Amino acid sequence: MNILVPIMMFGWIPIVIGLFSRLPPRRAVITSFLFAWMFLPMAEYPIPGLPDYTKMSATCWGVLIAALMFDSNSVFSFRFKIIDIPMIVWCICPALSSLSNDLGLYDGVSESLAQTVTWGFPYFIGRIYFNDLESLKEFTFGIFIGGIIYMPLCWFEIRFSPQLHRIFYGYHQRAFVQTIRYGGFRPMVFMEHGLMVGIWMISATLIGLWAWVTGILKKVRGIPIPILVILLLITSVLCKSTGAIALFIMGATVLLITKKIKMNILFICLVLLPILYVSTRATGYWNAENFAMFVYKHDKERAQSLWTRIDNENILIEKALEKKFFGWGGWGRSRVYDDEGQDITITDGLWIIVFGKNGILGIAALMSSILIPIIAVMKFYRPHELFNQKVIPVTILSVLLGLYMIDSLLNAMVNPIFMVASGGISGLIKESLEEKEVQQIPILESIGKMIYQPRFL
Repeated sequence: MNILVPIMMFGWIPIVIGLFSRLPPRRAVITSFLFAWMFLPMAEYPIPGLPDYTKMSATCWGVLIAALMFDSNSVFSFRFKIIDIPMIVWCICPALSSLSNDLGLYDGVSESLAQTVTWGFPYFIGRIYFNDLESLKEFTFGIFIGGIIYMPLCWFEIRFSPQLHRIFYGYHQRAFVQTIRYGGFRPMVFMEHGLMVGIWMISATLIGLWAWVTGILKKVRGIPIPILVILLLITSVLCKSTGAIALFIMGATVLLITKKIKMNILFICLVLLPILYVSTRATGYWNAENFAMFVYKHDKERAQSLWTRIDNENILIEKALEKKFFGWGGWGRSRVYDDEGQDITITDGLWIIVFGKNGILGIAALMSSILIPIIAVMKFYRPHELFNQKVIPVTILSVLLGLYMIDSLLNAMVNPIFMVASGGISGLIKESLEEKEVQQIPILESIGKMIYQPRFL
């Protein structure tokens, strides 16, 4: 680790405040989140009694401080709605888990504060800054531009191995052996893991593909959108993340078939898939061994990794079911140890980590905060409206949220960018419903006049 790490980490909040002083608030938020996510170092600074200081916590604190300084009206205009309940429960459930395990109020408050900073703050920022169609379009295209910026960096690491984080910050963010895949290298750039880069690139590719198909974007800096999409797709494949490519195919299929048949059936499947997986696994009804055997027949290398994950999940599920409602709380209490006190389990999927720590309450709150915005979009917009040029960014973000939840079944890649999207869509639905109600008032008045003041009188 070199001197650039603390300079970037502790200088980031002042930089975010500076961005707010120079740019419109929404543009400052997009720039702050995307730059931090893509370029700041993977570093953590423990703070006694407070959540660890990371690049995303620095960004969230910076955005909130700057918003209070330069855009306080937006912050204080926020009002809690029913759709926000899952996020509220998700933020406070660590405290309930701590109290139910006699870990103390201090531990519970500390854990809940950490959860709020990691998940609640990005959601809240999305609610206040990206709650209409135009702002969500700008946010969606920001992700697309982020993918384009990352392309040459990925190419460099695909060719020369993941070295950029070491070159700029003096260390690798993960064990180097995890970057070797299929006879080549899987780029990490400045993110936590190559899997995270894979998801980032397929997200940008999916956005670009549907911007191309629907015609809402023709060129970027004079470069035709088809060329950029093809380059993004090639880069995504070269990232060598099998799961990410599978998710891209799934997302593109959902969008293509929904557009073709004008029915939401595949959107419903996108929501039901993680729900069915978690509900059958968490109850012990399905051990998933037959799924691992199916994968083994087609990809032995991938199946070995999958089998390890499922085998460990089965062990962890058995432990989690002992305290199934509130979970075991923190401090590794949800993990399984041998007679000598050695940890014998591996936790890969976000869902099993949450289920062990926070129980049914936690996993239900997390999944609801991600999936309910998708359900709300399906309820508010008819299938043919989802591909209207103004609405398509919301449609794509909804699909990306569903794909992120599916990815969280096997990986634990916490990505606050998706929680900003979740908050934005939740705010959009809330604002749109209120507008609908307002628009209905003149209609009701007209009907009333026709009834009580007939024209022939």
